[in-house]
Amino acid sequence: MPRTLTITTRQRQAQDDLAFWRSRPAAERVAAVETLRLQHEGLAEHPDAQPRLQRVCRVAQRARR
Repeated sequence: MPRTLTITTRQRQAQDDLAFWRSRPAAERVAAVETLRLQHEGLAEHPDAQPRLQRVCRVAQRARR
């Protein structure tokens, strides 16, 4: 396979990306978003892990007046 190099601008790349994703079926776009979500949340490495909400408890001291 011959190598190809394309020089583009950020604006043109954004337009090309948008055109590509608009050409894909809705199910494929949703699957891609789900894959990105799992990667972002770190669940892709641990498929058996259940997503949970982070619990944070803080004790704040009020200043006396």
